Amino acid sequence: MKRIALALTALTAVTIAIAPASYAAPDFDELRQENLDKDATNFDQLRRENLNKDAVTEIQVKSISFDELRRENLDKDAVYEVVAAVYFDELRRENLDKDAVDFDELRRENLDKDAIATF
Repeated sequence: MKRIALALTALTAVTIAIAPASYAAPDFDELRQENLDKDATNFDQLRRENLNKDAVTEIQVKSISFDELRRENLDKDAVYEVVAAVYFDELRRENLDKDAVDFDELRRENLDKDAIATF
């Protein structure tokens, strides 16, 4: 009998503790409407505007002719290839003729020095 009375008392205490919490749950739709009435940011409207902007961007992106851009870039590359067609062997020979530093000779000398130092 004591067990039943104790169980009922515990059940009553739990019910009393939980019942106000269930009634206190906020009505989010009502709160949202109140915020909209207070000139709060209307995220639905912002979302619609952003979706419309994305649609405009997609239309603009679709209107770009990538083939035309590719041709222009290829033309630019062709110009750079003509400019970049520098003959380094010829320049190297010219520099060697001008008594510039002969790096091949310096390299051989350094290799010879290293070979002597290691023996």
